Amino acid sequence: MEHPIHAFLRGDGRDGRGRRLADVLAFGDDRLEAVHDVIQWLFPLREPSRAVPGSPVLGAEEAAAIRADPRAQDGLRAALDRMARFYAGTDHWLVRLDHNHLRITRIIAAVRDLLGREEAARFHAGLLARVAAAGGPVNAESLRHWERALGAA
Repeated sequence: MEHPIHAFLRGDGRDGRGRRLADVLAFGDDRLEAVHDVIQWLFPLREPSRAVPGSPVLGAEEAAAIRADPRAQDGLRAALDRMARFYAGTDHWLVRLDHNHLRITRIIAAVRDLLGREEAARFHAGLLARVAAAGGPVNAESLRHWERALGAA
């Protein structure tokens, strides 16, 4: 059985709007910020998105297939790298409350599940460094969610 999230991360499937992974990775920062239905494809979770109803939900079998597929792992790493560049190069999320804080929680949780805690921790550390350099504007609750997603709290 073909799993849609797996195929998307592998690079030869399409998301719910017909976009391939390469299309999404080529988004500029403004488009990445404005498009709200792609993060669930890039960083799938086992629970439904409350922000984007109808977005894909990762099943256990599909998660195992992604973990076992080097191409899907590479696709997920490319998505993680793209989001790391997005957060390093933009400042609008460095405020008390922002929808990107939810995205970050999702990214950390998905990466921990599908790539491992070490890669999730590296991404998390980069974010915390950005937050600290900006004077700590992100609210404590968001920071706690990121810690919990990493499995550290």
